[in-house]
Amino acid sequence: MAKNRGDGKRDGAVRDRTQTYNPVTDQYVKRDTTTGQFIGAKKGKYKGVREEKLHNN
Repeated sequence: MAKNRGDGKRDGAVRDRTQTYNPVTDQYVKRDTTTGQFIGAKKGKYKGVREEKLHNN
């Protein structure tokens, strides 16, 4: 996992986590990449968490 330095900054990215935007709930949802399980949701983006790319087929 990433390390918080204590001054509002993070060293490195959060591992094994992604986030995506849910337009129905108007929230960003955090997901565990190993299990695919949703972990949490909030109005703003998660700091240091990679965003999932949307695939429009």
